[in-house]
Amino acid sequence: MSNPTAPVLQATGINKFFPGAIALDQVELTLYPGEVHALLGENGAGKSTLIKCLTGAYHRDGGTIVLDGREVDPRDPLQSQELGIGTVYQEVNLMQNMTVADNLFLGWQPTRHGLLNKREMMRRSHEILSDFGLKIDPGLLLSSYSIAIQQVIAIARAVEMSGKVLILDEPTASLDREEIELVFSVVRKLKARGLAIVFITHFLDQVFAISDRATVLRNGRVVGTRRLADVSRSDIVELMLGRQLETVTRDRSKSVPGKLLAQFSGYGRRGTLEPFDLDLHEGEVVGLAGLLGSGRTETAKLIFGVIAADQGEARLRGKPVRLTSPRAAISHRFGLCPEDRKIDGIVGDLSVRENIILSLQARQGWTRPLSRGRIDALVEEYVRALDIRLASPDMPIRLLSGGNQQKALLARWLATEPELLILDEPTRGIDIGAHAEIIELIEHLRERGMALVVASSEMEELVAYSNRIVVLRDRRQVGELNGDQISTSAIVSAITQEGTAA
Repeated sequence: MSNPTAPVLQATGINKFFPGAIALDQVELTLYPGEVHALLGENGAGKSTLIKCLTGAYHRDGGTIVLDGREVDPRDPLQSQELGIGTVYQEVNLMQNMTVADNLFLGWQPTRHGLLNKREMMRRSHEILSDFGLKIDPGLLLSSYSIAIQQVIAIARAVEMSGKVLILDEPTASLDREEIELVFSVVRKLKARGLAIVFITHFLDQVFAISDRATVLRNGRVVGTRRLADVSRSDIVELMLGRQLETVTRDRSKSVPGKLLAQFSGYGRRGTLEPFDLDLHEGEVVGLAGLLGSGRTETAKLIFGVIAADQGEARLRGKPVRLTSPRAAISHRFGLCPEDRKIDGIVGDLSVRENIILSLQARQGWTRPLSRGRIDALVEEYVRALDIRLASPDMPIRLLSGGNQQKALLARWLATEPELLILDEPTRGIDIGAHAEIIELIEHLRERGMALVVASSEMEELVAYSNRIVVLRDRRQVGELNGDQISTSAIVSAITQEGTAA
């Protein structure tokens, strides 16, 4: 009989080298049965590289992996699954145009007399899904179900194929609160069954809600493993950063907005966002708060012309303007960093250099190309000013970490010297260090006289840096908070009771 306290997996002395860089340096990780173990660190700390070494996606350059007391050396993710290590990623890696049952058994379908046994596959699919708390039809296409249910199906497949170690890499990043709880309920069931679970996330509240221990990586090295019952969030943050993270606070009475820059009166689009009134001043940060689907992103897109308004009027410095497209907004010196930087922001295969100068070149016109000297000077200036960490400006931007991609997007707009900068979820999905730097940058730009509109689901952040907060619900404005009115409790009150903050 095996020792119940013996580790399921023990990785020791894991090294991984890339040209000119040490990605992992003597990393150790120990996983126990019936444990949720958080793997934390800034982007670029080595989390993804370690997972790829454990699952055979990368060939490690040193160290050993012991699984259930036996040394293993997975040569690829498929063999890793066969050994007992399953992985589920943020983007569900399943076939949308196939049924749930086909996805569950893809590659290991039950057969009878050499033919696919469809009846057995459906029977076992019902059993598996029921075991994971899903009362759904496995004969329907995977695309019929929400992302949260697809995540649970991906987890079910990984567990059925592997069954010893489950690695969850940012599984909740695209989910709302109720969907996160669905995934967590499955994780708790698997934990009770004795599975060892690795949980990777940027959300510390989720770490403390579901995890037993945490290992923190920094610059490719383990800087600590802690029982979460014994530490505070600030302890974990300090491990991740190597320093104490300062809370962003300021005296709003010393922050006096400047001249009126833009006015939106009765501005909206039928079926998208109810008409709203909004004044924006120089040297002012206006926060947009609300729950998922409240209209934060739609407001940002209307102001920038991604969605064309069919009601109301926009004025810039008192003169009417038509913001019918992003091109028109850019011509008026507006900028927008979108919510989904990978889909709507970066051009992944273009270089960091090309991404940074994209908007400035578009405003100038493609028949008047920027000189190479000016491009190099701009890129060097913003890479240095924003501390964008890269091997070379000529590298594809998709190879940068999330935080550095976000800073490169900010550089793209700052290079155009905008008067109004709109940031939609500027700190989502980035490491805690870049998170603090972007918040500091928002304050710096405000002090320089720029007008900013920031849409965010992070209420504490909005409270920290906003001069005013517009609260939205069901795609309409339900309140506005100013000065000493601004607090997380006031935002919640405005969301839940119309008129409390008006």
